Amino acid sequence: MALIRVDFASEALELDTSMTVVLPEEGVAPPPLLYLLHGLTDDDTAWTRFTSIERYATAHGLAVVMPQVHRSFYADEAYGMKFWTFLSDELPRLVHRFFKVTDQPRETYVAGLSMGGYGALKWALRQPERFAAAASLSGALDLAYLQENDDRPHIRALMSRVFAGRGTDGTDDDLFHLIRGARAEELPRLMLRCGTEDHLAKLNERFVGACADAGVTLDSAFTPGDHDWAYWDREIQEVLSFFMNRRGPARPGSAPVPPPAPRP
Repeated sequence: MALIRVDFASEALELDTSMTVVLPEEGVAPPPLLYLLHGLTDDDTAWTRFTSIERYATAHGLAVVMPQVHRSFYADEAYGMKFWTFLSDELPRLVHRFFKVTDQPRETYVAGLSMGGYGALKWALRQPERFAAAASLSGALDLAYLQENDDRPHIRALMSRVFAGRGTDGTDDDLFHLIRGARAEELPRLMLRCGTEDHLAKLNERFVGACADAGVTLDSAFTPGDHDWAYWDREIQEVLSFFMNRRGPARPGSAPVPPPAPRP
C-alpha cells in the first residue's frame, strides 16, 4: 500500500487543507473506495496513527480517503466554513481528479467514529445513491439531544459556533428525521457498533430503535468497550468485512461519481 498525505486548496472552505490517503499498489484497478471520517478531537491522520487501517485495507485491496474537517460536525457552519459542502460535493470530485479509484456506488463506502460516525450516516442518508454501505462506530448520533442536554462548556460553545442557536431537530442535520423520511429500499446497507461502556451508548440505542420503527435494516451490536482507539481498531476490521463481503450490483437510481468540474 501507499500512504499519501495530500495538501490542497479547497474552494468550498476557501483555505488550504489536507487529506490522508491509503492506496493499493497492485491488484484491482481501480480499487473500491472508503471515505473514513475522524472524530471531534482528531484530524485526517488519526486513523493511521492509532489503528492499523493501512494493514487492514491492504487485505481487501481497498483505497481509503481520510479528510480533515476539524470540529465541524460535518456541517456548513453558521460561523465558520462549509464543511458539509466540502465533504459531500468538493471532496469526491477532488479524489477522482487526483486518484484512479472506483466511481461506482456499489464499490464506494463511508464510515467514521464518534463525530465521524454521525458524519458517515448523515452522508449516507442524505446521498444514499453514492454508497453501497455505511457504518458508524461509537457515533454521536443524536445531535438534537446533544444540543439540548449536553452541559459541557466546550460542547455548548461548539454547537453555538456551528449552528448559531438553530435547533437541528427535524432538519437534514438530524439523523432521526432522515431515518423517518427514508425509503428503506433506496438506502445503502447500514452498520452500527458501540461499546457498552461508551458514554454515547444510549444515543446509539435510540438510533437503533428509530431504525426499527422506520423499518430500516441496521446491522447493530453493542460489545464490551469504551470510547477509545482500542475499541475502534478492533471494530473497524468488522466494518471492512461487512463492506467487502457484500459487494453487489448497483441499486436502481445509482450512478457513477460525476467527472471533476474544470477549473475556472
